[in-house]
Parts: sequence; structure tokens; C-alpha cells
Amino acid sequence: MNKKVLIIGLIWPEPEATAAGTRMIQLISFFLSHKYELYFASAAARNNLSFSFEALDVKCLSIELNNSDFDSQIKDLDPGIVLFDRFLTEEQYGWRVQENCPKAIRVLDTEDLHFLRKSREIGAKKNSSDWQNYIQNDITKREIASIFRCDVSLIISKFEVSLLEKSFQISPSLLFYLPLLVDSIKIKKMIELPSFRERKHFMTIGNFKHKPNWDAVRHLRQNIWPTISKQLPQSEMHVFGAYPTEAAKQLESKKEGFFIKGWISDKADAFTNYKVCLAPLRFGAGQKGKLLDAMHYGTPSVTTSIGAEGIAEPENWNGFVTDNEQEFAEIAIRLYSNEAIWLNAQNAGEKILKTKFDKKQFERELRSKIENIQLELNEHRSNNFIGSMLSHHSLQSTKYMSKWIESKNLSNDKIV
Repeated sequence: MNKKVLIIGLIWPEPEATAAGTRMIQLISFFLSHKYELYFASAAARNNLSFSFEALDVKCLSIELNNSDFDSQIKDLDPGIVLFDRFLTEEQYGWRVQENCPKAIRVLDTEDLHFLRKSREIGAKKNSSDWQNYIQNDITKREIASIFRCDVSLIISKFEVSLLEKSFQISPSLLFYLPLLVDSIKIKKMIELPSFRERKHFMTIGNFKHKPNWDAVRHLRQNIWPTISKQLPQSEMHVFGAYPTEAAKQLESKKEGFFIKGWISDKADAFTNYKVCLAPLRFGAGQKGKLLDAMHYGTPSVTTSIGAEGIAEPENWNGFVTDNEQEFAEIAIRLYSNEAIWLNAQNAGEKILKTKFDKKQFERELRSKIENIQLELNEHRSNNFIGSMLSHHSLQSTKYMSKWIESKNLSNDKIV
């Protein structure tokens, strides 16, 4: 069995800045722990938040978009598994993998469903909760096509698995539910964390480049924090996250206790000494890493139904879930002020982590899924007629567009 894996990243992972980065490092750790030979490639530029692979047994490759050099690279590498980081990467490189390494299993890590996030964003802009009315968009068609073309797609939320199966008739054999993983051994014992009386202030965290996060911060500042600040004038709101923009910094107000803290190198410092995490997300998809982190560090939270989606039911949340902004503020005040309610919420978060996100269980199931597909690849693909049809037709347009761009780039180089 070919245990050589090539991961093609949309960007170089940023685990200290994004949940997507954390997810990618978890996948890399999975393959390494099961003795796969691992290669990581991306056409994106690295930055100071990019993960350093020096400490891991991972070989990094330099690749380019719309460049046929990739064909010879992957043919020489001859991987048994190719994992695409989000559907955009599959669109760019999927046809090249299919042509040059037809026996390689093609795995898509969706991170979250981009079309779901986009549909909800459109709905939020129109002040409508009926995001289903906007689901038939171009991103939906592209992402669903990518899922069909791959041998298996990793889906981070059970809600999204259900959506794909029921609304788009995607076979369960093409989907694998893989949430963000929690090592039960590393779950913080609540008794070892700062107590209710030792903590103070509210916090939230999230990459400012991510539209749902930025929208949530503005919504928090304009519609929720004024009520909290009026009732709890000694409390402060601290907002952490990579890539804070000038527009974000302008939201800061010392008088009202609202502070944009920006990027923080150690997530523990952004949670453990704070009393409550606020995440009033109005659109988005997948699982929200900040809310799992809050549970890990014993910090109860208040969020929306979209924030809790894919993690736990509202009645079992480590705090409260509401989509009403006035109720959101009132509940946050109550959670911040009442020690008994706060302790119950903290304990609920610990239970969620231990029962729903066990790393060992999901890694064992993922390994079995991959090995079964490898053993029965021809039969697996023969049962996916829509995928083979889409590969035959839609990838041809991608292929020839890429070749045209490459030819154009070569011509420009000659002119220069």
C-alpha cells in the first residue's frame, strides 16, 4: 500500500492565527503518527505566522499555479494520497493529479463549506435568516462539483454532512465526518485553571481577515457591548486576532472599555484569565475553533446558533446560545455576574470536549476509511458516476484555461 501523501495547501498553515491552520496541523499529525511519508506544497507565499515544518518530518515543495512543471513533480513523487486544502486547490490541481497519478486517492478537506458561509453572508447583508434562499450560487456549484470529483471529503460539522446528503444527494461513501480533534489527555483540569473570582473582563478572538469574525466584532461593538458596558461599567471587552485592520482599530474606545488587542502568540493568554468569551457570529459555517478553545481553557461563552452549530446543542452549551442581540447582552451580564451559573457552564464545556471530539476515535476511523478506499478504489469510483462525469467535462475547461494562462505567461516572459 502506497503510504506517500502529498498535501496541497491553499496557504501555508497558520495554526496560531486560524482554526483552519489548526485543522491542517491536526491532519499532518495524523499522517505522521500513522507512519505516512508526508509532503506539503503550496503556491502561496509564507509569512511570519506560517507554521515552521522544521521540527516535523515533512518535506516542503515549491509549486506554482498554471505551471506544467507540477505534472512532472507529482509524477516523480507518485503519491498514494493527495489531499486538497479546500475546493479552490482541487480546482487548480485536481485535473493534473488525475492525469499524472490516476491511482492516487483524492481527498478534499473542505475546512468548512464555503458555499454555506457565502449563502449566510448574503442573507445577513439582506437582514434575512433564510439563507437557503441564496444557496444556489456559483460557489455552491463549484464546491459541490469538487466534492463529487474527489474520492472522499472531510466534513467538519454533522450539520454540513446532513446538508450535503439531503439537499445535494451526495452519497455517504464520499463523505467523512471529521471535527476539530481534542486530545483527552490534554484537556485542562478545571481545578487547575483560574477560578471565577480570579478572572475578569470579556474577550473574543478571531482572524480579522475572516469575514464572519470581522462582522461579529462590529456587531458586538455597535449592538451588544453598549448594553453590557452600561450594566458592568468596570468590565472591559478585549478583542484578539491576527491581521487587525485600521477599521478594526477605530472601534477601540478606552472610555467604553472596548480594546482591540490584535494578534497574541499564546492562545492560553487570550482565555485563561478572562471570565466570559463572546462570539455573536451572524454568518459562517463549520466549527468555531475559538469556542472549542474557550471550553479547553474553562472560559464559558455566549454565542449564536451559527456559533454553536457543529459543536453542541444550545441546551447543553458551556454558557448560552441566542440570536437576539438584546438577550445576548443580558445573558452575558448574568453569566459574568453569577458564579453558580458560570461554574455549571464551565463544567458543560468540559463534558462537550470529552464526549464529542475524542482524537483517538476519529483518527482510528479515518485511517480505516482511507485504507478501505485504497483497497477498493476501482469499485469506489465506479459507484460515483456523477464524479466521473464531472471530471470528464468540467475539469477539461479548467485544464485548458490553465494551459492558456501558462502559455500566455511564457509569451510575456519572452517579450520581457
